[in-house]
Amino acid sequence: MSMDKQFTLLELNKAIQEQIYSGFPDSIWLIGEISELKVNRNGHCYLELIEKDAITDNIIARTRATIWAFTYRMLRPYFESVTGHELIPGIKLLVKAKVEYHELYGLSLNISDVDPNYTLGDLAQKKAEIIKRLEEDGVINLNKELNFPLVPQRIAIISSETAAGYQDFMNQLENNSYTYKFYTKLFPSIMQGTQAEETIINSLEKIFEHEELFDIVVIIRGGGSQADLSCFDSYLLAANIAQFPLPVLTGIGHDKDESVADLVAFKKLKTPTAVAEYIIEEANNFEEIIISLRNQVIEFIQNKIQNLKTRLTSLTSVIIPSVRNNLNNQNYKLELINEKLRNNISIYLKDQNNFFNISGKKLKQQSNYLILRNIERVKSYKKGLKSSSSFRLRNETLLLKNSVKRLDLLNPKNILKRGYSITYHNGNVIKDLNKLNLEDEITTKLLNGSIRSKVCEKHKNQIK
Repeated sequence: MSMDKQFTLLELNKAIQEQIYSGFPDSIWLIGEISELKVNRNGHCYLELIEKDAITDNIIARTRATIWAFTYRMLRPYFESVTGHELIPGIKLLVKAKVEYHELYGLSLNISDVDPNYTLGDLAQKKAEIIKRLEEDGVINLNKELNFPLVPQRIAIISSETAAGYQDFMNQLENNSYTYKFYTKLFPSIMQGTQAEETIINSLEKIFEHEELFDIVVIIRGGGSQADLSCFDSYLLAANIAQFPLPVLTGIGHDKDESVADLVAFKKLKTPTAVAEYIIEEANNFEEIIISLRNQVIEFIQNKIQNLKTRLTSLTSVIIPSVRNNLNNQNYKLELINEKLRNNISIYLKDQNNFFNISGKKLKQQSNYLILRNIERVKSYKKGLKSSSSFRLRNETLLLKNSVKRLDLLNPKNILKRGYSITYHNGNVIKDLNKLNLEDEITTKLLNGSIRSKVCEKHKNQIK
């Protein structure tokens, strides 16, 4: 081909077309990642396939591709049934395509077949890489290591408000057979498709702002195809769930496979209804524990009371005889003390009587001694004064004699001889009428005896 030859643009494009057709006469198998996908109203699927650098993740190649409506109607359900995923951006494909070059529209691929096994392998590899990354980050088991609340009553719900799974969850929770009451708060989220990851993470962030108001978080959705669940294999969503400070329960409605979100959650359950049943069961387990503890306490107290009754009965059978013996011993001791006291009192009284007798004798002796001494003194004085005061002595003698006579007259015996009597009350001579009361016993002493009587009347003399 001469370098001097000139081409029109159309001629150039046709030349390129001839070279492509000659170089790629048949369909080829090639690998590409979907970056864009649109299906028009006629059912034709238009894609943009890209290739990224394995290290930088930058796009290094890009081309357009088409799956005509007839082929797309067969490929799409086949691909989704095998892989469990929709044909959506971000999925790698191994496609059989015819390389085409149009003079006006340029290079494109006409896809006639897809190998879903390659996509399965790629998705599995991506999932394994996400799990490995979570393990390397040290977060994969963080949520599982949290303590589940004893009574999970305050529940934050991440779901779509119109989802059948959400309605099933609420119905099961509100109409539980134990009549438990739960506080629930819905954080509406998109639960499938490309926007699901972002909205679920946003809901988690809102719950985190009010963490103290909730016990647990549940992520639930209704049934759907496996293809609807690809958002739950996201690293970012899984990392948020794994590191969330409250236990997260998942019930996203599929049994075939376990998503990465299920793997990192505190507990994975099959359906929203199963999540509700689990919460109710946990509340019931706590109630049974409380009932069991209550019964144990009651049984313990009853056994304690019975043991104390038995012990009291046993102690009573021992204490009563002991008390009786003690009382008998104390009575015996009291009798001994009483007898001893009686003897001591008798001895004391005798001693006091002897003391008074001895004291009386001593007093009499001393009186006699004093009298004799005074007589001697008198004699001495008499002799000394005889010569100078005989007259006075005679007078004093007379006075003394008169005093003796008066004393003799005042002697109680002589008074009694004259007909007088002496009245005593409690051993004391009664001189004042006011010191006697009616019915008091009095003793009247006469010359030849005494009379005991009671006071019946009292009359005062008028003193003038």
